[in-house]
Amino acid sequence: MDGLDPRATHGGTEPILDDGRGTVAGGAPAGAFDPWRYRDEAGVASADLTGYKVEATDGAIGKIDRASHEVDDSYLVVDTGPWIFGKKVMLPAGTVNHVDHDARTVHVDREKDQIKAAPEYDESSHADPGYRDRLGGYYGESHSALPPDVPPRI
Repeated sequence: MDGLDPRATHGGTEPILDDGRGTVAGGAPAGAFDPWRYRDEAGVASADLTGYKVEATDGAIGKIDRASHEVDDSYLVVDTGPWIFGKKVMLPAGTVNHVDHDARTVHVDREKDQIKAAPEYDESSHADPGYRDRLGGYYGESHSALPPDVPPRI
């Protein structure tokens, strides 16, 4: 069998930039998870998501109480109602898979149990760097268990 030329592009039709290290124009490295930034393809833009329903991969978890659109600091605060006894949870923006504006629903790519087991949200410490590191790390770890969005390049 002939060897492959390591300088040649094999596989997908999208351009490989940044010397072939997997970075695509306008985004993070392929497969990378940025917890505090909405994905370009999620359809969030700068829409006010307050009041939208939130759906995990296995069912409803509540309604958005507050949404942030700060650069590299975006998140959702979700009022879970009776699901977790009236508690609120903070979801980093990177967990948003897509938004259905017609149905006023935000779909996140985590299961209800993953969200329930996340570091507990505390209104007074949500901006604390330690809490944000724990929360971003928690959702980053659960992201690595998900199948990749893009097939690997050969």
